[in-house]
Amino acid sequence: MPAVAKTKENLMKCLCMSCPTYTEECKAKAKPELEELKEGNMDRTHAEAMFCAYEESNCLSEEKECLCPTCVLFAEYNLENSYFCMKTGGK
Repeated sequence: MPAVAKTKENLMKCLCMSCPTYTEECKAKAKPELEELKEGNMDRTHAEAMFCAYEESNCLSEEKECLCPTCVLFAEYNLENSYFCMKTGGK
């Protein structure tokens, strides 16, 4: 799997925040972290966003519906898997 660049531009393309699997509870927990990412501090080892670039979620636990295949980043980086939020590298 090609590595997805951890950039602010890619974060703005990311669909994770609008995914049905991403719960409101996890969005609330991740809000401070997301603000940090939006400010340009992308050098995190983990983030509760852009799971294809970082790693699986520490918050999500139930698969509902996966938007990964419809994401611009999925096409741009020739990704093949889905549910990157549930497993690092996707399923």
